[in-house]
Amino acid sequence: MLEFWALTSKGVEELLADEIRSHQGEVLKVSMGVVRFKAELSSAYQLCLWSRLATRIMRLIQSEPVTAETDLYQVARKIDWPQLMTIRQTLAVDCVGKHATIDNSQFGGMRLKDAIVDQFREETGQRPDVDRLNPDMRFQVRLEKNFFHFLQDFSGPSLHQRGYRAGQGEAPLKEHLAAALLKRSGWTPEQPLFDPFCGSGTIIIEAALIALNKAPGLQRERFAFEGWPGHRAAIWQQLKAAAKAQERSLPDQILCYGRDTDERALGKARQNIARAGVAHLVSVDYGDATALQKAVSEQPGVIVTNPPYGERLGDLPSLIPLYSKFALALKQHYQGWRLAIITSNADLLRSLRLSKSKTYKFTNGPLDCEFTLFELTEKQVAVSSSAPSLFYSESSSFGNRLAKNLKQLQKWAKRENLNCYRLYDADIPEYNVAVDWYDGEVVVHEYAAPATVDEGIAQKRLFDVVNQVPTVLGITSDKMILKVREKQKGSNQYQAMAKAGQYKEVSEYGARFLVNLRDYLDTGLFLDHRLTRRLIQQQAKGKTVLNLFAYTGTASVHAGMGGAASVTTVDMSNTYLDWAKRNFMLNGLQGNQYQFEQADCLQWLSRNRSLYDLIFVDPPTFSNSKRMEDNWDVQRDHVKLINMLIGRLAPGGKVIFSNNKRRFKIDQAALVESGWQVKDISAATLPEDFKRNPHIHVCFELTR
Repeated sequence: MLEFWALTSKGVEELLADEIRSHQGEVLKVSMGVVRFKAELSSAYQLCLWSRLATRIMRLIQSEPVTAETDLYQVARKIDWPQLMTIRQTLAVDCVGKHATIDNSQFGGMRLKDAIVDQFREETGQRPDVDRLNPDMRFQVRLEKNFFHFLQDFSGPSLHQRGYRAGQGEAPLKEHLAAALLKRSGWTPEQPLFDPFCGSGTIIIEAALIALNKAPGLQRERFAFEGWPGHRAAIWQQLKAAAKAQERSLPDQILCYGRDTDERALGKARQNIARAGVAHLVSVDYGDATALQKAVSEQPGVIVTNPPYGERLGDLPSLIPLYSKFALALKQHYQGWRLAIITSNADLLRSLRLSKSKTYKFTNGPLDCEFTLFELTEKQVAVSSSAPSLFYSESSSFGNRLAKNLKQLQKWAKRENLNCYRLYDADIPEYNVAVDWYDGEVVVHEYAAPATVDEGIAQKRLFDVVNQVPTVLGITSDKMILKVREKQKGSNQYQAMAKAGQYKEVSEYGARFLVNLRDYLDTGLFLDHRLTRRLIQQQAKGKTVLNLFAYTGTASVHAGMGGAASVTTVDMSNTYLDWAKRNFMLNGLQGNQYQFEQADCLQWLSRNRSLYDLIFVDPPTFSNSKRMEDNWDVQRDHVKLINMLIGRLAPGGKVIFSNNKRRFKIDQAALVESGWQVKDISAATLPEDFKRNPHIHVCFELTR
């Protein structure tokens, strides 16, 4: 008997071990991603032909005990490589693992390759060629602390490739993992199968191939062992003929049903179904899994599916209601079925409001996933789905507070002619988020949790927040945007997050602004400076106005609407200056009296010689942008900045200085020494919707 190593994904090993035993293999060891076994050559051929769960079969050539000082090259030279391949064959080598004498896997592979070709050169005077992409023979060395294992690639390219796939969706499930899920789900070919998030159809196609008893390897053009000198072609041909004979002939009756809302993925699914030869058993159609009208079959069966589970926190607003609505549809129409879901975010399953019966762990590519089974019994489907699914009962206090704030602030905002305002700002410390209303859409900012708060608890609380916001505010989940607001430094302060390019018009006190709720951490409008902007509008008539660190120019717009003689808007970012120009156009403010300067504000001040009646300065807390000569810290540098304005301020002029550093302390003594009169107007510029958080910003009037 020969020894082989069967490779697979994490979580599939025990299933693969059972499959090996079913083909008369003797399992020696099961470890993460590998099943080692002994088998006759014919059994190894059968596994290559029939395995639905392995990704590769390797034949063990030799295992050598080693020490920390062992040289891979010298050990590899002990193997008789001309017995394993001919001089005319091409080769490729791989190295897996770590050893004290090997810097990296690439170096290990080079040492193995050198040992092989040097042996051929010494014996024949020639050396075999290397072909990394399509070699005749591929060898691998696996490095362990006490052993070097030398293996021959027996099967060739990954066995999960069945040969039918013409295209795949954005998040494809590999075929061997689909087979493992079907096995763990308990599905049998006598039962109907349904995948309501079918994508390119992997699960339902794999099920149909199982029902037909089609050997997965029959469509493969070549296996690696066919180039091996020890290959027995007659045995192999007999096994292929037997596999063809064992294929079942089933009547044209749909056994497997797929559904998806992605037409492109469905197009690929239809191509794959046809290429796999299972079109008479499989049906796919366009449909929303959250709006199922009736069961696909009167006979109860199994639902095996790989729904979207998101890799980013920002995916939650759409995923939580998706899972909730999907579960409600199942409860209405799929009593008696079994549901089996794979997800990398097990907390999302809470939204189903179902009691799990079994859970298995798998990896799907780089993601650790859970595969969970639910029995849709009469008791399960009778569970009410009207109440929100919460992790913590005290989470209802967040929803109650949000509803209370909404009731109070809606009336106030209407009186003030505002359609964007803050509804909630960490009012309850355990629910550390801000909720901002933008005329029918909502941005939820999660503040970074303190180090004392467990990350898992913080995330579950966030799930509860996201689950309640649409219900309380009466919006659909796609109108909610979730952002994680961590402590930002330097150029990260306005970091782009996405490229949706969706702008929305909002208004305050008659001014109209474009906001972008999805592409950046901030939206283009600082809501807490609303009264400061109105103050500028009220004082701007006939004056020359300068706006430094202007961002999207919202304060400049208010100055223009207030009848300023001129407005100069300065910011380092072309992106935000272009945004400011669009805000001006939106408000009908056009003309040479409106100037836009792209520059580092400190450098621009040092060379500018104009005088201004009203100067607004709202600098960042910190910046180390490459465009600035030095880094900037508002606490350290504010006196220097304000004193730079002395030469730019017209007689009788005024500076309005503001910033959002939470513990900022203005150096009044130094400023008074420089001839400034300082008036703290922070409280007067705090809007109604921010009075729950009086430290949101500071604001001062400075005159001379």
